[in-house]
Amino acid sequence: GEMVVQFWTDAAPDTIANFKKLARSGFYNGTIFHRIVKGFMIQGGDPNTKDPAKESSYGAGTAGYRIKAEFNERPHDRGVISMARENQPDTASCQFFICLEPVHRLDHQYATFGKLIKGLDVLDKIGDTPTVMGPDGARSKPTERVTIKSIEIVTADSVK
Repeated sequence: GEMVVQFWTDAAPDTIANFKKLARSGFYNGTIFHRIVKGFMIQGGDPNTKDPAKESSYGAGTAGYRIKAEFNERPHDRGVISMARENQPDTASCQFFICLEPVHRLDHQYATFGKLIKGLDVLDKIGDTPTVMGPDGARSKPTERVTIKSIEIVTADSVK
């Protein structure tokens, strides 16, 4: 399926520039949504997930650098994309998550940078993927690989 995100350039310009750079380079192609929590979010973008043999390190992959946090006023509503990070603020790199439902406890703590304008049905289908106990101690590990074939950066007027 296809999901289309409209970026919030006013809210997180550097985060968006980083995401676009990684997407254009093919960084995300072949990665999976390695963490799916029903009623919460789907998380992807970890380069380790391209290799099924690296499953024990899913969630730990980076792009080799970190970016500065751009926490902003845009809320974590359904369909919002935001940067995943470690416990410290300036630790986001390449992993992102998309909210299945509003998750306002994350507002001002994670950098939201856009919202789905197409593909909520695809988001829900991914969110409905069966899961088992994951390394985070929650039912978050998908029982099948949900792969990101590609992420393309297009102009807003090209979206139908």
